[in-house]
Amino acid sequence: MSRHAESAHHSTGRPDQEEGKDREDGRTAVTVFVALGANLVIALAKLLGGLFAGSPALLSEAAHSVADSLNEIFLLASLKRSTRAPDSKHPFGYGKERYFWSLLAAVGIFVMGGCFSVFQGIEALRSGSSESHTGYVVGLVVLAVALVAEGSSLVRALLQVAGQARQTGRSIREAIRSADDPALRTVLAEDSTACFGVVLAMAGLGLHMITGDVRWEAWASVLIGALLVFVAYQLAKESRGQIIGEAADPALRRALVTFLAEQPEIDTVATLLSMRMGTRSTLVAARVDLVGGLDSEEVEEVLVRLKRTIREKWPLADQVFLDVTDASSGDRERARQERRRLDRAVDGEPGQDGGPGQDSEFGPGQDSGFGPDGAAREG
Repeated sequence: MSRHAESAHHSTGRPDQEEGKDREDGRTAVTVFVALGANLVIALAKLLGGLFAGSPALLSEAAHSVADSLNEIFLLASLKRSTRAPDSKHPFGYGKERYFWSLLAAVGIFVMGGCFSVFQGIEALRSGSSESHTGYVVGLVVLAVALVAEGSSLVRALLQVAGQARQTGRSIREAIRSADDPALRTVLAEDSTACFGVVLAMAGLGLHMITGDVRWEAWASVLIGALLVFVAYQLAKESRGQIIGEAADPALRRALVTFLAEQPEIDTVATLLSMRMGTRSTLVAARVDLVGGLDSEEVEEVLVRLKRTIREKWPLADQVFLDVTDASSGDRERARQERRRLDRAVDGEPGQDGGPGQDSEFGPGQDSGFGPDGAAREG
């Protein structure tokens, strides 16, 4: 391969795009640190209050906060480790570290939060314990403080999402659904679940105090556990799909196919495969049938130019491989069918790849961060 081809292979996109990613990672790290500090303080307060009051709901919330604290450490590790440069052992980089550590965080929520909360609720139903008036008051005060702290952490995460929404011209709801950073998505899920769990615990503790029936508090603990199990399942499902390897968003795939098909040197785009390698990297591999009459030097120049242009137009597609092939009639028909599927997916017809009826790499109905032509949006 020529020096031009080699240099094009190592190009990773525009520097301003990389700097923007670094700034966003920095904001995510601050958000995670805020959540970690809040959870450590809250976990200690809930544990002491739960032991003093003998409250199963409060102890369940303490387990929830301990799980969240451990998960924040996992997320900080993912932010640090996922940005390491490629090496001989991992030539495509370490971008998928984020998905691995997010999966561990989901397991932590399931085991330390969900299962322990359900266990505490069942134990309370079996024991039929009661609390003193002072215990009720202490428990409610601790939960009120926890709600304020958890709410502050949630507001911080929402402010970051709101900033991303302004940059991409989307609503906050769309930005939340399309958040492709597993660290930010996990913090959002944890904090929103924590706030709702604290409200459930306060309701259970308050009803226990009014009625004297521990079942209110016990069932609040079970509901908190069930909620945590559901959230853990959803987060694990997202991480599992990304670790296994998901295709790029249909909007980006269609834009790449369109770009290649429009080149005068290309007769047919027989196949285009893609896989997200992390939040900063996407692998793109295409089999193309070139027009006749090109000599070997011209073929090399065309491939180098196309790779370089793709990386410049779509910096996320930093690993580009083009294979010259002789497309058969079957290849051409499959290519037409795939293009129709992409068109239906991008145009939002239900039940298609990435459409409202099926999950895409960014989740159901989520936006890829690309404009209608597939070009990266500003910001």
